Amino acid sequence: MKKREFSDENEKAVIEAYTRGEFKPAKDQKKLKSEAVMAARRYIRKDARINIRLSTTDLAMIKRRALEEGLPYQSLIASILHKYVSGYNPAHFE
Repeated sequence: MKKREFSDENEKAVIEAYTRGEFKPAKDQKKLKSEAVMAARRYIRKDARINIRLSTTDLAMIKRRALEEGLPYQSLIASILHKYVSGYNPAHFE
């Protein structure tokens, strides 16, 4: 059997806690699942358009970075903006 690899220590801790049986099932799983699905749909729906002016150099760097990440450059820009406004800090996950 292949040994499980973890992306970070937080993932490892969650998987180990699950394996030890530390999680208890929710009382109303159907309702909670439905709420989670609706929240995910709201989160991923992209229904607003914006126009933005960038320097040619910045746009070229964004496009190059998106290519490295394997993403469309508009998706990379949306991801960067989302991380900024939601207060994402990669240092919290180290």
